[in-house]
Amino acid sequence: MQATMRRYIDNGWAPGLVTLVHRNGQEYVDVMGSMAFDSAVPMQRNSIFRLASMTKPITAVAAMILVEECRIRLDDAVDDWLPELKNRKVLRTIDSPLDDTVPAKRPITVRDLFTFRSGYGEVSLLAPTSPLQKALAEASLPLSKWIFPGTPDEFMQRLGKLPLAFQPGERWLYHMSAEILGVLISRVAGQSLGQFLRERLFEPLGMHDTGFYVPEEKMERLPVCYGSDMRTGKLMVLDKAAGGQMSQPPLFEAGAGGLVSTIDDMAAFGLMLLHKGAYGKEQILSRPSVELMTRDHLTPEQKMPSSFFEHFWDTHGWGLGLGVTTANTDLGSALGSFGWDGAFGTSWFVDPKEQLVGILMIQRCPDSLNIPLITRDFWTSVYQLIED
Repeated sequence: MQATMRRYIDNGWAPGLVTLVHRNGQEYVDVMGSMAFDSAVPMQRNSIFRLASMTKPITAVAAMILVEECRIRLDDAVDDWLPELKNRKVLRTIDSPLDDTVPAKRPITVRDLFTFRSGYGEVSLLAPTSPLQKALAEASLPLSKWIFPGTPDEFMQRLGKLPLAFQPGERWLYHMSAEILGVLISRVAGQSLGQFLRERLFEPLGMHDTGFYVPEEKMERLPVCYGSDMRTGKLMVLDKAAGGQMSQPPLFEAGAGGLVSTIDDMAAFGLMLLHKGAYGKEQILSRPSVELMTRDHLTPEQKMPSSFFEHFWDTHGWGLGLGVTTANTDLGSALGSFGWDGAFGTSWFVDPKEQLVGILMIQRCPDSLNIPLITRDFWTSVYQLIED
């Protein structure tokens, strides 16, 4: 694995990375490279990474805590907590004008948010020039912006003015449901999403470096984040450390992509799920909840039309807030494993059969919508090491 990962440092694809594999009580960690291309400061095991969409499973676990406490129920309509989403209208077709709508057949439910079937989501791949996509961008709603620039209430007000792309429960659409779920958690709990996560997840799990921004005293541990200019292909800085997106508390704590964390913090989160909700003396979730979250909840019809990685649905499904592997087609994917990746290069999965947690932490955005080669090679290397 070291040699495989080292190639991506030596060929200039990324300045540095950290990997972790935990299996059967043994842990293997590799740290290599630097914090930035123009820096000699070495990457560290405790470096803090922008999780992007690896935030989504954390938000889902937080929401499941509220389900277990009967403060919300999976098939409850969200209207009482999110009145901005009452009486939804649905576009007649995905590229219809915004006023060409039909009434929603039913309200959006909590389950719809977990399973990304709310009717809101990433439509740019399905209809990149549609009126809805244009309206989402004009409202600075994800994914047109990494982090929404206003407050949670402003987010819901802007979203509530737009129609759904599909009927509630009809189709899986990426991203937006997790943002709404984060707002729902905050309103049900009566505190900010960050406070709830800190009290109910991060402190019990010892995730002391996970949050929605990086404090000044920890800023030197945040690597620079890179990506390619889509027009020229030239490598560019997407987010610097000091003075960047993560350098101050955000107005909107994004449940779909706003967290930062370390590899050890994410290992603790993964081990909790591997152990069916238990971590040391803490019981975050019950075994039945973890098992419910980590099975596929989508029908073939709900996975269409495809708007995601090529052939993704051939081998994967969607649980309650995270991806699940439904077919074993190569060495780097295991039937029954679950987890998710982040747009800035991070990857985190749990394999119950092998009693394994694997994590890759880098800060380089992929050059295309396909799963990056470094991610594929990491997981191939993880499973190639298994000898028993």
